[in-house]
Amino acid sequence: MDVPVWAWAAVVAFIVVMLAVDLFAHRRAHAIGVREAAAWTGVWVAFGVAFGAVVWMVWGAEFGQQYFAGYLIEKSLSVDNVFIWAIIFSFFAVPPKFQHRVLFLGVLGALVFRGVFIAGGALLIENFSWILYVFAAFLLWTGWKMLRQSDDHVDPSKSAVLRLFRRVVPMTDVYHGQKLLVRRRGVLLATPLLAVLVLVEATDVLFAVDSIPAIFAVTDEVFLVFTANAFAILGLRAMYFLLADLIHRFVYLKTGLALVLIWVGIKMALKSVVHIPTGISLAVIVVILAVAVVASLRATRGQGRQSAPVPVDPPFRVATPQEESELEPVFGGKRSEV
Repeated sequence: MDVPVWAWAAVVAFIVVMLAVDLFAHRRAHAIGVREAAAWTGVWVAFGVAFGAVVWMVWGAEFGQQYFAGYLIEKSLSVDNVFIWAIIFSFFAVPPKFQHRVLFLGVLGALVFRGVFIAGGALLIENFSWILYVFAAFLLWTGWKMLRQSDDHVDPSKSAVLRLFRRVVPMTDVYHGQKLLVRRRGVLLATPLLAVLVLVEATDVLFAVDSIPAIFAVTDEVFLVFTANAFAILGLRAMYFLLADLIHRFVYLKTGLALVLIWVGIKMALKSVVHIPTGISLAVIVVILAVAVVASLRATRGQGRQSAPVPVDPPFRVATPQEESELEPVFGGKRSEV
C-alpha cells in the first residue's frame, strides 16, 4: 500500500481541525444530553465510514476491508472503555458538565499514546517477525481471561494509579469548575478532575495493549492501523454520553469482545499456515458483535436508561463559593483556569 506523505498530512490536519471544532462547540461547560450525543456520534461514525469508502475506492477492496475490520475492532473495544469511564465518573461523582473536558483531554492523550504504540508495534513486526506469535498468544490469553471473567467490575477505589497520584501530587479534595490546577495559600494543587483524567488515561493505555495487537491481526499497514484507531477514538466522547446510562443492558458485550479477541488471535497465529481472507475475518467480527448486542438487548428488554451507581460518600465534592473565592492566580495576573 503506497501512501504519499500528503495523505498522512491531510489525515492529521483533519483530526486537528475536528478536535478544534469539537473544543469550540463545547467551550462552555454543560451537561451533554442524549440528543446532542447522538448527533455527534452520527457525525463521527459518518466520518469513519466515509474515510473507509475513500480507502476502498483509492487503494482497492482488500485494503478497504482491512480498514473496516480494524475500525470495527477498535470501535467495539472502545465501547467497553466507555463503560469503564462511566464507572469512574460515577464513583468520583464528577459533575456531568465537567465530564466533557476530561474526555476531550483523555482522547487527545489517547491519540498520542496510540500513535506511539502503533509505531512501536510496526517497528517490532518489521524487525522481529516472530513477535506476531507473541501478539497472537497474548490476544488468545486476554480473550480467554475476559471470557471467564465477563462479570467482573472495575473498582476505582482500588486503583494503584490513583493511590500513587495522590501520594506524589499535592491535591485538593474538591472540584473547582473545570480547573485541573489551582493555587491556594501559595501552594499549587491538583484538583480531583486532574486525578480523574490521569485515571482515564491509564485505562486507555491498558485498553491499547489489547486493541493494538488486535488490529495488527487484520492489517499490517501502519496507515490503516493509525486511521482506524483515530476515527474510532475521535467519537468516544459522544459515544460515552450516548451509552453511559445503558451499561446494564449490554450484558453479553464483554463475551462478544472476548470472542473477537480470540478470533483475531487465531487468525494471527495461523497467518503463515492458512490465509484467512479479510472479507471472511470482517464477516466473523460483524456476526459476533451483532449477536452479542442483539442478545443483550433482548435479555434486558424493557429496561430504561440507568446511571452507574454513585457511592453514598463520594471521595470528592464541588467547591463552595467561599472556597472558590480563596483561590489565587495559578500563573500570576488575573485568576486563570487550567
